[in-house]
Amino acid sequence: MRSYQQPYEDYERIIEIDFLRATEAAALNTLPWIGRGEKEKADAAACDAIRGMFDLMNICGEVVIGEGIKDNAPGIFKGEHLGTWSPGSHKFDLALDPIDGTTNVSKGLPGSICCIAAASPEHDVGFSMKDVPTFYMMKLAYGLRVVRYMQRTGIETISILNPIEEIIPLVAKALRKRVQDLAVVILDRPRHQKLVEAVRSTGAMVRMISDGDITAAIAPSIADSGVDLYVGIGGAPEAVLAAAAIRCLGGDLQTVMWPRDTGEEEAVIKAGYRNELGKVFYANDLAQGDNIIFCATGISDNPLLRGVQVHGHTAVTHSILMRARSRTVRMIEAYHDLAHKTIRLRSTKGETPI
Repeated sequence: MRSYQQPYEDYERIIEIDFLRATEAAALNTLPWIGRGEKEKADAAACDAIRGMFDLMNICGEVVIGEGIKDNAPGIFKGEHLGTWSPGSHKFDLALDPIDGTTNVSKGLPGSICCIAAASPEHDVGFSMKDVPTFYMMKLAYGLRVVRYMQRTGIETISILNPIEEIIPLVAKALRKRVQDLAVVILDRPRHQKLVEAVRSTGAMVRMISDGDITAAIAPSIADSGVDLYVGIGGAPEAVLAAAAIRCLGGDLQTVMWPRDTGEEEAVIKAGYRNELGKVFYANDLAQGDNIIFCATGISDNPLLRGVQVHGHTAVTHSILMRARSRTVRMIEAYHDLAHKTIRLRSTKGETPI
């Protein structure tokens, strides 16, 4: 059992750079596996680096959003403890995705990142990040200008429960754009065929992505990302991670549980979530409180961040680090001398050259 203890006021300001080092290390350790067709080995390399960095962090970290338990899988799992867990160490709930876009990494394609969300307890917050019982959720993500438009008008609200043909003109009006100038990102999946047709029927532009919907959901909240709206069905853990980032940026995310079949729906009802089926969850429902840190490092180029670049003996990483409390967003470009750079790995229990 972890006891609630906050040894320093606003401890997140002290520890946040270490979370960033973990995503940087994961991106760098994944580098040898880009385009190799070995997505599990790439995922294992990212996990090894994240665990290694957390082994140096004097915190009590518990993974509340991660992968489900799988035999011989390389993932970091829900319930796993990360950090030193020294007596009196600060508590953090963790949500992470060592690689969002493993298929893209294996194929050498753009659209992959490593990301971590962390939240320390708050006395008036029951949980920091929601554990969603379904594998998928319907999602609708938009930026701060749309949020302010909804607050200002109060009448023309944008709801995920409405047809996309009704949503798009309102988003265009909020952004003061022509509908044909809107860029709507959708995962390239057979289940989205009708959705894609509906978006195109409005005249808006569809940008299909093969993987990596965390980045896609965050992008509308980033200025000059070139993405105005993200819509479609994607992973529930990814929705929570995106919500944590969006809480730091001021945009919003609407989601609804999407059971894959009647068997999953019955299991969700049996687990006591009947009343939550069909309910709209906003970013603040999935990621609660103000003590939220979100950081990510690009592995390959994506709408949010550039990927790792190697120039001779130098690797360049591009990362984002932000907090919900202050909405401070830091874009960090780091240069790593590969002749001297080492990464702390769990597998070697020490600093290991890249």
